[in-house]
Amino acid sequence: MKFIQGNYENTIVIQKSRFIAEAYRVNSLEEIEEILGLIRRKYYDASHHCFAYRLNASIQKISDDGEPAKTAGAPILDVILKQDLTNILVVVTRYFGGILLGAGGLVRAYSGATSAVLDNTLKYQVEEQIKFQITCSYSSYQTILKMMKYIKIEKTSFLTEVTLQGYCKKNMFHKIKEDCFTYKIGDTQIMDLGVFPIEVPVDTLTE
Repeated sequence: MKFIQGNYENTIVIQKSRFIAEAYRVNSLEEIEEILGLIRRKYYDASHHCFAYRLNASIQKISDDGEPAKTAGAPILDVILKQDLTNILVVVTRYFGGILLGAGGLVRAYSGATSAVLDNTLKYQVEEQIKFQITCSYSSYQTILKMMKYIKIEKTSFLTEVTLQGYCKKNMFHKIKEDCFTYKIGDTQIMDLGVFPIEVPVDTLTE
């Protein structure tokens, strides 16, 4: 399953109706209710606030919020499921433009609004990676930043030496030591901190 990071918004206009789609990373039902309340207050004069959320395979819900049954919430959830996303809330707020779209038009509008906002999201997936700690000189630190593009640094401290903590793919950890030898970084101490589940961008999983 995949996750999004952050909150996103996108608006489309169909037959004079405005569809404002918002996508949120969520972790609890309480958080979902709070967001829905904020949106309803923000767009208090809108015609509909249709939504779908998915916290896991067994906790998911849709709402047509006054639109004909299965023309709004279900299409929103269908897009979420097709993209294999979880821990997500998508709300599509509609301002009615005076032209009836019909059931098929509504399904296309709500699914289209959802797809449009999700196309702009950064998607992550959990992958087991090795966390590590590297202690080195300042000059070696600059070399590491320049040459070891396959590592992700989470925290860095600068004292008499530089200590950095980060993570990399399990099959790339050995390359840190190899690159230290290749680039003549002889003053480096490398510590394996263990394997942890890390959320990594989906587009980096094949790198």
